[in-house]
Amino acid sequence: MTGPSTSMPVAGLVPAPRREHAQADLLVRNAKVFTGDPDRPEARAVAIRDGRVAALGDDHDLAHLVGPGTRVVDALGRRVIPGLNDSHLHVIRGGLNYVLELRWDGVRSLRHALAMLREQAGRTPKGQWIRVVGGWTAEQFAERRMPTVAELNAAAPDTPVFVLHLYQSALMNRAAVRAAGFTRDTPDPRGGQIVRGRDGEPNGVLLAAPSALILYSTLAKAPPLDEADKRTSTRHFLRELNRFGLTSAVDAAGGFQNFPDNYATVVDLARSGELSLRIAYHLFPQTAGQELADLKRWTEMVRPEDGDEWLRLNGAGENLTWAAADFENFSEPRPELAEGYEAEFEQAVRLLMENGWGFRLHATYDQTIRRDLSVFEKLAAEGLFPGGNRWLFDHAETVSADSLDRIAALGGALSVQNRMSFQGTAFRDRYGAEAAAHTPPVRAMLDRALTVAAGTDATRVSSYNPWVALHWLVTGRTVGGTALYPAGNLIDRATALDLYTRGGARLTGEQDIKGSLREGWYGDLAILSDDFLTVPEDVIPEIESVLTVVGGRVVYASAEYEGLDEAVPPVSPEWSPVAHFGGYQSGARQATLVAEAVAESEQHRRWRVARGSTPETPPPFLDPCFEH
Repeated sequence: MTGPSTSMPVAGLVPAPRREHAQADLLVRNAKVFTGDPDRPEARAVAIRDGRVAALGDDHDLAHLVGPGTRVVDALGRRVIPGLNDSHLHVIRGGLNYVLELRWDGVRSLRHALAMLREQAGRTPKGQWIRVVGGWTAEQFAERRMPTVAELNAAAPDTPVFVLHLYQSALMNRAAVRAAGFTRDTPDPRGGQIVRGRDGEPNGVLLAAPSALILYSTLAKAPPLDEADKRTSTRHFLRELNRFGLTSAVDAAGGFQNFPDNYATVVDLARSGELSLRIAYHLFPQTAGQELADLKRWTEMVRPEDGDEWLRLNGAGENLTWAAADFENFSEPRPELAEGYEAEFEQAVRLLMENGWGFRLHATYDQTIRRDLSVFEKLAAEGLFPGGNRWLFDHAETVSADSLDRIAALGGALSVQNRMSFQGTAFRDRYGAEAAAHTPPVRAMLDRALTVAAGTDATRVSSYNPWVALHWLVTGRTVGGTALYPAGNLIDRATALDLYTRGGARLTGEQDIKGSLREGWYGDLAILSDDFLTVPEDVIPEIESVLTVVGGRVVYASAEYEGLDEAVPPVSPEWSPVAHFGGYQSGARQATLVAEAVAESEQHRRWRVARGSTPETPPPFLDPCFEH
């Protein structure tokens, strides 16, 4: 079949007289199934029973599995894939805050983004903040620029507004500066800058220089949700991830995510059977100087793989010690890590390896990776590497060929994210096009047969939309369309899907049960709105799931399948930006707004040219926040 059928999307097969226990719970038929299984790459139908794949084949092969209790879904000739698995997603922290955030993910014009902000200011109650927290960059806007503090003040004169731009900067209106308690006497924190006007007063711009801690800590001053709303918020965030075909994620912990307190919501949802996404989580020491004590305490409390198929501990990281962490603000020079951090770092790694714990490490630059590898090689002399414990480097944008060989020798893996699709222009402007062409060197990783998985690093850096990341993997382009990579550092679509399915399963030791559609494996799949394997490249970021299944449960449904998914409680609080705008803003909803913004932006540019305030030929894109 080359196009969708006109048959009804549910039912369509006559039940055969079979024993009750043999029937499938769910049958997806009339599909183009990409199984991810090299031994059987394609099928037309998938049957799921008791949460696992019961059979694959053609429609007539599986007809005997249909019984009175079988839900039959007609895929209408659409592409079906194994459920996606984001190998580096801050899903727990994101869930606790999702309904508080005005998401600019996918918004195509600054004009529309500011209109959203202005409208939200009218419904946000006194004492609350408007939070735009990551997932966007100026390059995605038709105007190709960031908002100004003056525009934030005009849009929301009385409501505090905090706009996070990647892990590079934040913009705050006057009300937010006051609410955060910043004055002319507030000192700059280490690694951060409070930008000030001529009068010495904070002007509303915060810079990661290069540490993002100033951004974390300021955002943490905004009022949190109560426990009931955290639960609702998490359920809606998981549903939003299901919208894009995600069925699993590896949580990378992160700043201000304390264990066990901030894990209580997902634990409660797991106990009540209300998770709609499988989560493997990590533990991240939060307090500098206390890292070893925290790690030791955790090794005595819990063990990797504690939990079940829905929620399980995977190890430590992505920081083990704060001194070993570099930061990825590519608009700032590469940070120089302190001399001698290796001594404490070695103690942390030794403690984990001796106790059977795997770990993941945030490492942006090869300079950091080389220093860490020297510690591992020292411990390898004692037999701790490779020691059977899963470990990996996250990000690894500038990892060298030599370091890749050393990682392979030590049994390590890599998790790459599409941070360059949001920060690639800044990287290229600082380090040059030649360096950017292999940042990160995904093809070189795969050529060495290293375990590689893909993800987003959402929600505060990249967007959580996996199709933006998949577009980056196969095209090498930023969200603004800038081409970064030559053909030799790109991968084909099937390989990209492997990194987003089986890759994540390998990082959590679930490669024999998750990531492919095979008999006996988890019944996790997505029916796609467009065929990822064949659509034009520019359509890839617009793909969504129209039906997402996790363990045989329909957890998201739209289009012809709307109403088949499980109910979730209404968004709470009622003034939530998500309640009004939703989450990711799909391009189809914004075509008219983009055209208007482009026309308005060009009209404004010509007005400035006529008055001599801007050159006829515009300069290359530059983020004005970093001119200091």
